[in-house]
Amino acid sequence: MERRIAEASKEGDDKCLIQISDFPGRDKTFELVAKFCYGVKLELTASNVVCLRCAAKHLEMTEEYGEGNLISQTGKFFNQVVFKSWKYSIKALQCCDEVLKYADEFNITKKCIESLAMRALADPNSFVEHGGGPMQSPGGSVLWNGISTGARREDTSSDWWYEDASMLSFALFKRLITLMDSRGIREEIVAGSLTYYTRKYLPVLKRRHSGSSSITPLSSGSSVLLSEEEQKHLLEEIQELDLPCMQKGLLPTKFFVDMLIIAKILKASPSCIENLEKRIGMQLDQATLEDLVMPSFSHTMETLYDVDSVQRILDYFLSRVHTMPVGASSSCSSVEDGNLNGSPQSMAAVAKLIDGYLAEVAPDVNLKLAKFQALAASVPEYARLLDDGLYRAIDIYLKHHPWLAETEREDLCRLLDCQKLSTEACTHAAQNERLPLRIIVQVLFIEQLQLKASVAECLPVLGSLDGRSRKLGSNGFSGESTKGGWETAVRENQDLKVGMDKMRMRVCELEKECSKMRQEIEKLDKTTKGGGASGSGSKTWENVSKKLGFGMKLKSHQIDSAQKVSSLKSNNENVKIEKLKDVKERQGKY
Repeated sequence: MERRIAEASKEGDDKCLIQISDFPGRDKTFELVAKFCYGVKLELTASNVVCLRCAAKHLEMTEEYGEGNLISQTGKFFNQVVFKSWKYSIKALQCCDEVLKYADEFNITKKCIESLAMRALADPNSFVEHGGGPMQSPGGSVLWNGISTGARREDTSSDWWYEDASMLSFALFKRLITLMDSRGIREEIVAGSLTYYTRKYLPVLKRRHSGSSSITPLSSGSSVLLSEEEQKHLLEEIQELDLPCMQKGLLPTKFFVDMLIIAKILKASPSCIENLEKRIGMQLDQATLEDLVMPSFSHTMETLYDVDSVQRILDYFLSRVHTMPVGASSSCSSVEDGNLNGSPQSMAAVAKLIDGYLAEVAPDVNLKLAKFQALAASVPEYARLLDDGLYRAIDIYLKHHPWLAETEREDLCRLLDCQKLSTEACTHAAQNERLPLRIIVQVLFIEQLQLKASVAECLPVLGSLDGRSRKLGSNGFSGESTKGGWETAVRENQDLKVGMDKMRMRVCELEKECSKMRQEIEKLDKTTKGGGASGSGSKTWENVSKKLGFGMKLKSHQIDSAQKVSSLKSNNENVKIEKLKDVKERQGKY
């Protein structure tokens, strides 16, 4: 100030006017400094010490110009009061926002953050000032009027500092949690603080998380209402964080999905939306169906759900899987589960999730076939252990889109692998009128092949039973052992007869189904050709059979199966007669 006054006096002006536009803390702080210079006692607090310290540094108020100058007094207050208290450090750090340029220049911000990080890493039960609880003795017992009562305070949870830290601006909060992470604080604690902070300043996220988060619930009135522009700016800053907790799946997928929805509501930048979709794709195997069902915010409102966004999320997941080196662990895998992106478990989980999502959005009449088909085809074939979920989604889509042409239905159903359908799904598909005829015939053909395989498996069993019965007849046993072997053989023959009857009934059912299909095809051919030649129905059946690649083998397979069943039954009767003869001969000998 003396230099400025001297420089102004040299100019020879009668009036000396000095403008201090960049003074730290502006007029209020300048008034306090002026009072200090005139000997007025100054009361230092956590609210004014930051500005006074910056002003003293700016004015070079060192010991050279007077003992006990303002720089030394503010320095002592920081060391003896502020840095030894969590509450005062938080308050001082809040005031740094007002003079952040000078606070960073004089290392005030850095020292406050280091003080908070050190105390957050320490045992929270070693000091009670943050909770406002009763005093505590060094041994841990509660003090009443300075006398130990012997009682113990309950342990403080690791999230005790979330609310205090959330009062900071995001720039300072980001520096605080970054320093905590570098000092070795558990990553799940940092992730919890970030979730708490986001929910406080983005009320939409708080409402979507109500009742589903393990973080301590926010008290009523603790949310801070920001303008839409401020919320959008905060959202873009949060998604740009590059902390380990953002990469290792410690933050739930729902957190990023909700941020994506808010970003679309607030019309955030395309890069922000793209980064959020990539983060969801990195841990898609941890998502739930509820997470993916996002409403569409497109101005055209073509569909009810944001299918395009889910398609991009799935593409990010698959691209990460394909580029991942063999044996490398995924950085976004869950710490507890140990699941890796690209492992059979994660791929099966994603396939099941996408099939469920397809079934959820299939009733939307505005959903185009191309989008539905592209999303279903994006899942690799090896990821689906069974195609039951995909079959259910396709059936729902066909039900709500009855105007699709036959060729479109066939193209959609080509996604199905009939050999990967369960028995229940095959039974339903064989009677489903919404499916193309080609698919129904394929299902019936596969069912018959399965029946033929089961009959073939029974033949070795019958051979072993026949050999065992002959061995019993050739060996000379006592009357009791012969009787017991005879009863066992009779019981096995009865069980075998029941099994053969069931297979015969199944063959008859297949014959009836095939005959019905043939009649329907003949009717269809007559209607299309307007009552043409009498043999057109059989020709149509032959053409359909040839296209399927197995001709008229269905009927021959059924006849062969029936003949095998009858021959097996006659063999069993012969075995039974031989056993009766052997028993009578042995009884005559005895």
